[in-house]
Amino acid sequence: MTAKERFLEIYNEKITREGADKLLDFLLNGSDFFTAPASTRYHGAYEGGLVEHSRNVYDCLRDMMERLKERYGMEYPDESIDIAGLLHDICKVNFYKTSYRNVKDETGRWQSVPYYTIEDTLPYGHGEKSAYIVSAYMRLTRDEAFAIRYHMGFSGT
Repeated sequence: MTAKERFLEIYNEKITREGADKLLDFLLNGSDFFTAPASTRYHGAYEGGLVEHSRNVYDCLRDMMERLKERYGMEYPDESIDIAGLLHDICKVNFYKTSYRNVKDETGRWQSVPYYTIEDTLPYGHGEKSAYIVSAYMRLTRDEAFAIRYHMGFSGT
């Protein structure tokens, strides 16, 4: 199963609140979410890296929350965990652009190679921008907005 297929399976099964369908329509038809990289040079710096990274963070968050529940009795609604995990980096849609630079290959010949640059048309902070975009389609709880806004300091992703 591809990262996109898994994302869609989770999203369609688990995120059911009002507006979720409109957000998914935006991701599928109004954005590059499923083809965008997750960064310019580091994790997921390749086509489809953003959806793969989002799915990986979702899996890690699910695992972590299960352990916190077992160990400390901490509980959050499943849909809140799903939203925070899958949509924490939605700020990166329509954010990266492919550019080209010349680099010598192993034979010394110049080759035009692609790389990603940033074209930010909505200059909010990383987490704030994700919460803002999601909130345009569906209402977030305070805990969901907090988790999305502050994931950078907590998880380092």
